[in-house]
Amino acid sequence: VRFRSCDGNKKIHFGSSEPEDFRVGEDGVVYAERSFQLSAEPTEFVVSAQDKETQQEWQMRVKLTPEPAFTGASEQDQRKIEEIIFPWQQYKHSSPLKRQKRDWVIPPINLPENSKGPFPQELVRIRSDRDKSLSLRYSVTGPGADQPPTGIFIINPISGQLSVTKPLDREQIASFHLRAHAVDVNGNQVENPIDIVINVIDMNDNRPEFLHQVWNGTVPEGSKPGTYVMTVTAIDADDPNTQNGMLRYRILSQAPSSPSPNMFTINNETGDIITVAAGLDREKVQQYTLIIQATDMEGNPTYGLSNTATAVIAVTDVNDNPPEFTAMTFYGEVPENRVDVIVANLTVTDKDQPHTPAWNAMYRMTGGDPTGRFTILTDPNSNDGLVTVVKPIDFETNRMFVLTVAAENQVPLAKGIQHPPQSTATVSITVIDVNESPYFVPNPKLVRQEEGLMAGSVLTTFTAQDPDRYMQQTSLRYSKLSDPANWLKIDPVSGQITTTAVLDRESIYVQNNMYNATFLASDNGIPPMSGTGTLQIYLLDINDNAPQVHPKEATTCETLQPNAINITAVDPDIDPNAGPFAFELPDTPASIKRNWTIVRISGDHAQLSLRIRFLEAGIYDVPIVITDSGNPHASSTSLLKVKVCQCDLNGDCTDVDRIVGAGLGTGAIIAILLCIIILLILVLMFVVWMKRRDKERQAKQLLIDPEDDVRDNILKYDEEGGGEEDQ
Repeated sequence: VRFRSCDGNKKIHFGSSEPEDFRVGEDGVVYAERSFQLSAEPTEFVVSAQDKETQQEWQMRVKLTPEPAFTGASEQDQRKIEEIIFPWQQYKHSSPLKRQKRDWVIPPINLPENSKGPFPQELVRIRSDRDKSLSLRYSVTGPGADQPPTGIFIINPISGQLSVTKPLDREQIASFHLRAHAVDVNGNQVENPIDIVINVIDMNDNRPEFLHQVWNGTVPEGSKPGTYVMTVTAIDADDPNTQNGMLRYRILSQAPSSPSPNMFTINNETGDIITVAAGLDREKVQQYTLIIQATDMEGNPTYGLSNTATAVIAVTDVNDNPPEFTAMTFYGEVPENRVDVIVANLTVTDKDQPHTPAWNAMYRMTGGDPTGRFTILTDPNSNDGLVTVVKPIDFETNRMFVLTVAAENQVPLAKGIQHPPQSTATVSITVIDVNESPYFVPNPKLVRQEEGLMAGSVLTTFTAQDPDRYMQQTSLRYSKLSDPANWLKIDPVSGQITTTAVLDRESIYVQNNMYNATFLASDNGIPPMSGTGTLQIYLLDINDNAPQVHPKEATTCETLQPNAINITAVDPDIDPNAGPFAFELPDTPASIKRNWTIVRISGDHAQLSLRIRFLEAGIYDVPIVITDSGNPHASSTSLLKVKVCQCDLNGDCTDVDRIVGAGLGTGAIIAILLCIIILLILVLMFVVWMKRRDKERQAKQLLIDPEDDVRDNILKYDEEGGGEEDQ
């Protein structure tokens, strides 16, 4: 059936008054929905055409008459086969009338798929109006004929009868495009080829197939009705433009059925699954399993083909359960002065999914620790709160702490959920007294003392205190731990420190006027404890050291120019008991001032030079008196060994003068020569003795008889150890 509207743009939906027996497709093809026997009388039913937009409806009555049974009559008597005649038209060209070939559109041939035959099944007859005057041959070309897949369509070359040789499958090839040809016996074309389109009409021969057999989705617990969950999709290989390929979805079952058997619904066209009921609670039901059915024929349960798949919907956790302490009060204890010690375990319960932000607990102290001596860490496995000491606690100051602790999750609670009283607890912590080390006060202790304090003098008293005021202990005992110069001793009971030697600021053990000694204080607690203290003695300088000359030796020329010697005064004392210094020469012996003169050039330096024009080369000891600026003054006479030598033009001593300057006088040279002579005499005597010995050995050998067998005699030598040559 066909419907033609005036404007040609209406979207029409066909319907049947007898849907159980007949169905009308979108293309107007009428199908039998079941097998039944038609009576001899015509069967009538109404086909309706409804505008999808305006809902306007038109109706048409269809009268169905059965075909006559096959009686062996001719094919033309059996049924009338449609003919396709090659088109032509006439036109005037001078005279007479002639034909002109023209193209026109041949209506497509509709052929149902899965036909049961018999085959070959005739479709149409192709004929040329020139077959009356000429002997023609007909042929078809194209896919399905002479091209792959070949042999599906054949044509009788004489009669032009086009037939199909086997059932067709629309899901493989939906249409065939053939071209018909007419030629004479010589192969000359007598007609233009015409195009033949064969459409394969879809039959509902394919079930819907889901893209996945198991679909997985999630939905947060507590979701409101209408919350989107997931989409399931099925496909049908049949024509999607017909009811054969139009799918509808529905939920067959839900497991479990708590709290409602219809917690979800599905959009029957799109496959979208949404919630339709409230009450999703992960703590009660963690997962739902839905059986989804997809049916073609727009969901017709009688004629549609169906298939099923499984939708697994996991209910995800939200923070709708606050953490709750298992007890209202927790207890713990900690030894004083200990840090990084876990003193209490706080346990909580949380019904949310473990090891998620909605389950992980965080602990916060809301009171009882103003100085921040505690912190609470979370055990990642058990979710317990570990109360830990981070600052030392003194038993004598605080014997007990009462902490207020609140438990929360890493993410806020869901809207409308409040923390119950069980989310807060009290922690009572007792501090345990332990034996603590005594400590010196002050530490270090600074004492200022002049150096030179004699041995046996009381220097100071250095005592310690025991912080354990509530323990029964005896008094402390003191001992010396470090005393580099061994100047001090301490009374073991009173802590009084006395000197055992004279304190000297200039000692090597004194650095920057400071001397350090360390002492030990011990108690008799269990276990015994001890503490150390440092005594710093700042030694004040006294003028107990006289200045000395530096260097101790010098060299100058025997002439007046150049002969200046620069000297420096050195004093271990410090200001004001050091420089500036006074330099002078003593009155005795008189030759000192007669030969030498000294001039101070700065507070620490002076210059010694010859007073006379010439002084014989040699070594001279020049005494110099140096006096410091202390009160009272300290002075000393230092000897400066001056080597006077002959100098060259550059002012350097000559070689001879260097020998003299080195201390080799005439006597020393004579002694060296005598030693050399004695050594030569000893060498000469040794040579004479060796000569004499050789002569005696030769004389003894002459006394031996040449005929005597020396092997039968004992030879006497003047020396031992003759060796193997004597045997």
